[in-house]
Amino acid sequence: MKENRDSSPRVISIELTPVVIPFQEIVREAMSKSGGLGMAIPAEEAWNGIDCAICKMTDEAGNVGLGESYVWWPETGTSPNQIIEVIREALARYVLGESPFSVERICRRMDNNVARSEMAKGLLDMACYDLMGKVKGVPACEIMGGKAVDIPMSALIPLMDAGGMVFLAKLFVDQGHRTLRLKMGHGIEEDVGIIKAMRKEFGKQVRIRVDYNQAYSPEKAVEAIQAIEPYKIDVAEQPVAATDFVGMAYVQKRVKTPLMAHEGCFSLSDIVTLAELGGIGAVGINTERPGGITAALKAMDFALQHRMGIIIHNQSAGISSAVLLHLAAARFSSLGHAIELFGYVMLEDDLILDPIDYSGGIGRLPAGTGWGITLDEAALDKYSTCRTVKLTLP
Repeated sequence: MKENRDSSPRVISIELTPVVIPFQEIVREAMSKSGGLGMAIPAEEAWNGIDCAICKMTDEAGNVGLGESYVWWPETGTSPNQIIEVIREALARYVLGESPFSVERICRRMDNNVARSEMAKGLLDMACYDLMGKVKGVPACEIMGGKAVDIPMSALIPLMDAGGMVFLAKLFVDQGHRTLRLKMGHGIEEDVGIIKAMRKEFGKQVRIRVDYNQAYSPEKAVEAIQAIEPYKIDVAEQPVAATDFVGMAYVQKRVKTPLMAHEGCFSLSDIVTLAELGGIGAVGINTERPGGITAALKAMDFALQHRMGIIIHNQSAGISSAVLLHLAAARFSSLGHAIELFGYVMLEDDLILDPIDYSGGIGRLPAGTGWGITLDEAALDKYSTCRTVKLTLP
């Protein structure tokens, strides 16, 4: 990454496509039975699939780097078209004509000239790492200082009645998963019933983390987490409102279980602020938060320095899933938790030609250079919502 930016091929074009990928019918049916979202987040609109911005970045040697940013209005407050517009109007100029190996310089210039917009910046940043791997002829995790390794996976269990959640969990445990993330938050008594049912079924053979999706006030969150702590919980995710950093600190100081922020944690400064307040005991990472690979690596190193666990999870399509597997491999010894990539279960298509191998509850890095994947151009065309925007050097 310290290679002279003039000695490697420069970026000559950026292609940006907005897509919507529907959930599989069985997923939509399961979510409808649980109230429509499968979680306690107070969104009113149906959640029928994922919206993404896809990036193809080409250098002058013909290498293509890929990126994917997954967004959802109730959490990210933006859309694929808005991400594309930010890049078209403001960010592309700091990438076109540059070597992808100048990614630190590119990120610095983007930050200096465009406030926030981490998801748009991260989309470009991701594609740079894919290009770097392809130029060097190595997997992207090696560019980040790691090596290919098998990654233990967590399963996501949507919020429904305890019996239904145990049934789904058993399917994944029988496949080899040894960590479960349980959606919670319809009430403390119901939360306890779900955890008790899980421990009765699986005993100590599985690790459990819970996700409240902002369900409780700080005071109620303390009560809720303390009620399930006897059942050995690894992490409690976002128990209070996304913007209530002080509330997160209030809860963390009164419970033993590490907290993780998600809906309200979008930047490196968010992570640092929450840590300094004493509001988190684990750092959550995906390709959108804190935005791309460069920021994610810094966040993970921050977590290691502060002795906090790292949880990588997302319900994205194939590009982002491959990215996160490489990211996990780059800091594998520092994670402390199984990663969770559930797009392959939920989505009717992942936009890549060769599926990633998740058999036996293990995520395996795609073989090849960069992310090791190839974009399915036919699927991109099928799920795109408008024409691709192509930006080139003047």
